[in-house]
Amino acid sequence: MPRVDIPDKASGTYVHMQHVRVPDMLHGRVVRPRGQRAYGTGAKPLSIDASSIADIPGARVVRKGDFVGVVAAREWDAVKAARALKVTWQESPPLPDNLFESMRAVKTTDTVIADWGDASSAFAQAAHVASSTYRCPYQSHAPFAANCALADVGPNGALVMSSTQDIYNSRDMLAQVLGLPIDKVRVQYHEGSGTFGRSCYEDAAQAAAVMSQAVGKPVRVQFTRSDELGWDDYGPAHLADVRAGIDASGKLVAYEYHGWQHGWMVNETTHELVLLTPPTERTTGAGSIPVNRMSTGSMYAVANRRVVSHAVPMVGYLKGAPLRSPLDLSFAFASEQTIDELAFMAKIDPLEFRRNNIGDARWLGVLNAAAAAAAWKPKVAASALSDAEVVRGRGIALGTHHVSYGAAVADIEVDRRTGNIVATHVYGALDAGQVINPGLVENQIVGQAIQATSRVLKEEVTFDNSGVTSLDWVSYPVLRFAEHPQVTAVVVQRLDEPSTGAGEEVMGATAGAIANAFFDATGVRLRQYPMTPERVKAALAAKT
Repeated sequence: MPRVDIPDKASGTYVHMQHVRVPDMLHGRVVRPRGQRAYGTGAKPLSIDASSIADIPGARVVRKGDFVGVVAAREWDAVKAARALKVTWQESPPLPDNLFESMRAVKTTDTVIADWGDASSAFAQAAHVASSTYRCPYQSHAPFAANCALADVGPNGALVMSSTQDIYNSRDMLAQVLGLPIDKVRVQYHEGSGTFGRSCYEDAAQAAAVMSQAVGKPVRVQFTRSDELGWDDYGPAHLADVRAGIDASGKLVAYEYHGWQHGWMVNETTHELVLLTPPTERTTGAGSIPVNRMSTGSMYAVANRRVVSHAVPMVGYLKGAPLRSPLDLSFAFASEQTIDELAFMAKIDPLEFRRNNIGDARWLGVLNAAAAAAAWKPKVAASALSDAEVVRGRGIALGTHHVSYGAAVADIEVDRRTGNIVATHVYGALDAGQVINPGLVENQIVGQAIQATSRVLKEEVTFDNSGVTSLDWVSYPVLRFAEHPQVTAVVVQRLDEPSTGAGEEVMGATAGAIANAFFDATGVRLRQYPMTPERVKAALAAKT
C-alpha cells in the first residue's frame, strides 16, 4: 500500500514538529553544562547572573528547581541568551577513568538468564575453545533534527505539542512537572526526525511546558545539537566475556556468556531538575536490563549453556535509555565473533559451521535466505589474505531482538593504510512471522542494515572525567549518505506464524557480519566497536 506521507516529505512541504508555529509564541532554550555529567549528579546552578543577558531585547531567565532556561521573542535572541547567560554550576563527581574496568569491578546485581547442562565439564573435554572479552560503547540516538516541542500552559490547562512515542505517559510526566491534574494536560503528537528509541523528545516537551507556565505564553523549545548529543538518554555500554567450545567434529558442546551493562532511566532530565527528584533507574534482578537470551547462543543446539547478566548500577555512569535493538548489536558483535572463531579453528566454512549447529528451523531459514541472496561461496574465513592496500572480506552472522529471527551477510573493504572500513553490501534476512506488507518490512531491513553499519563503524559517545565530550557531528560522526552500503532485503514469509517485530531484528546480525568480514579480510579480530580507523590500524600493527 502506498504511503500517503511520502509526496509531501519528498517535496519538502511536510510539517514536522520542528516546523510548527503558533501566534504570539516565544522561543526557549535550555541552559545546562555542555555535556551531561555522571548520572545522579544532575546540573545544580550555584549562581545565575541574569544581568549577563540584559543587553538582549526581551530575553529572560526561567528557573524552576534546578532547571534553567531562557526565553525571548526572537529565536536568535534565545540562542544568544543561552550562550551568554553566566551560570556557576556545582562541581560533580567524576566519571570513570576506565569505563569497562569500572563496570567489571562495581557491585552488580546478577541474574542467571540460561543455565543447563554442565558447561565447566564440557569445556574441559572440548577439542577447541574460543574465549575473549568484547567492549561496546555508549551510543546516542542522534536524530538528524534535534528534538523540539511547543507548549501553551495557561490557568485552565496545558496543550503540549511534541514527538512523543507515548502520549499517555508523556501526559502523566507533564502533569507532575507542571503540578496540574492529568485531565488538564493535553498532548498532541507531531512527527519529528527519526529517533529510534527514547531520545530527548520528552525532555524537550517538559522544558517547553515549564517555560510556558513561567511566562504565561506559548513557548517553542528547540534543542541544539550539543543539547541533543550531550544530554541524550544513551544506549548503554556493554562488556562481554564469551567462551564457547566444540568437539573434534565441529559440534558445539559448551557456551558461556557473561554480560555487564546498566539499565536506563525512568525520569527525564527536566523532570529530575524541576522536581529535584533523586535518580530513578532499573537496577535489580529481572527489572534491570538483562542480557538477551535469544541473542546469546540460543540459535544453536548446545547441550551445555550458561548466560549470566551482571546489572551495573547506572548512578555514576551516563544516563541510559532504549536505543533501537537495545544492546543487541553488542550481544551479536561478541557472540557471533566467538562462533566464527570456532569455525576458523575447525577449518570449516562459517555458513556450514552454523548450519551444522543450528537449533531451530526458523533460524536456519533466515541463515539460508541471507546466504542465498549473497550467493555465498564456501571457504574457510581468512583463507585468502592479501598484501594489497585495500583488502576485501565477507562475513555472516545471526541476531535478533527477542521475538523475530535475523541474519546478515556483509561485504566490506578495508584500507590497510588509512584503517578505513567501507561496508559495500549487506544482505539482510528477516523472519517476522506473517508479513502483511512486505514492502514496508523490506524498508525496515534496509534502514536497520544502514544504521547498524553506522553504529558498528562510526558511533561512540566520548567523555572525560567532567562529562560528555561528543557534542557535534565531528566528535560524534555518523555514516554519511555516500558511505552507506547497498542493501538487499529478504523477507522470509511465514504465513502459518503470528506477526512479530520487524523494526530491530537485523541490527545485531549486521554488526556481527561486519565484524566477521573484517577477520576474513585481514586475519585479525577487532573486539571493540566502533571499528574506527585508529583501532583498525592498531590491530593490524599489533599482528605484524
